[in-house]
Amino acid sequence: MLTLPVLASRLAALAPSCGPTRLLAVDGYAGSGKTTLAGLLATALGGPPHAPVVHLDDLATHEEFFEWTDRLRAEVLDPLAHGRAVRHRVYDWELARFTTLRELPAAPPFLLLEGVGAGRRALRPHLAALLWMDVDAATARARGERRDGPALAAFWEHWFARQTEHFGVDPSRPFADFVVADSGATTGHPITHAA
Repeated sequence: MLTLPVLASRLAALAPSCGPTRLLAVDGYAGSGKTTLAGLLATALGGPPHAPVVHLDDLATHEEFFEWTDRLRAEVLDPLAHGRAVRHRVYDWELARFTTLRELPAAPPFLLLEGVGAGRRALRPHLAALLWMDVDAATARARGERRDGPALAAFWEHWFARQTEHFGVDPSRPFADFVVADSGATTGHPITHAA
């Protein structure tokens, strides 16, 4: 089992994978703790601007839960690969449109990509490492619904079906380099090296 500082040290030893940057993906079911882990790991890696986090929720839309690969490539991966500053649009889920532009510095040592599908087939060639939150779909869904409240129950029903469909055709778990087990406490997740 690895601690977060040991994991950060191992990730820091990896070669850059997208231009001068080590692109790290944190994937798992919605509600599994990806955002929290990505934040903790980013801090362990030096925090912004050395290890910014890009949330796939900022690139997805109501109509395109998983059809954000081209947007990610054009706005994040291509600039990273060429050592340029990243400027990506941020989707507002309440207004249902892109409303702001987020800018990240050029050539950070790390960039964490966090969200369902972060370890998808199209992105794996660009990744230095893929971390999988090993929380089963039902548990993650219950946590997500509890977090978001009953007002979003219909959204969760639709989202869960699409998420199941996505992982059915493009699973990330079999390709994970590190697996973060569910311990019930975010800072105490045991981490194992899967490769």
